[in-house]
Amino acid sequence: MLTKKYLNDLTYEVIGATIQVHKVLGRGLLESVYHRCLIEELIFRKINFLTEMKVPIVYRNKVLDIDLRCDLFIENSLVLELKSVQEMPKVFDAQILTYMKLLRCPKGILINFNCANIFKEGQKTFVNEYFSILPD
Repeated sequence: MLTKKYLNDLTYEVIGATIQVHKVLGRGLLESVYHRCLIEELIFRKINFLTEMKVPIVYRNKVLDIDLRCDLFIENSLVLELKSVQEMPKVFDAQILTYMKLLRCPKGILINFNCANIFKEGQKTFVNEYFSILPD
């Protein structure tokens, strides 16, 4: 059963995985490098995920063939979007919130590997209405 506690614990574990990758690699690499290393870290931690998962777009009750992909969909309950950029524009917030809505996912994490400290400045966690209705 999906609960707020489960998602919070999963969030802690996933952010820990990103911190480990960042600790080993440092900053300044391409997003694709961090993505591949994070996949290895998630496998090591036995966390289930889908990578580059196609996000379904339904418009007027029709599933459209659009190639929209989220970086990682973890345990069927957490969207993880990875970046390696100097600045984090608000459009990245909108992107992850939209993925969460389309996937009916209660929680998402936006990670920027191009920072000094992921825990302090390189991550943002989002919840939506699906999270608010989960049991504690």
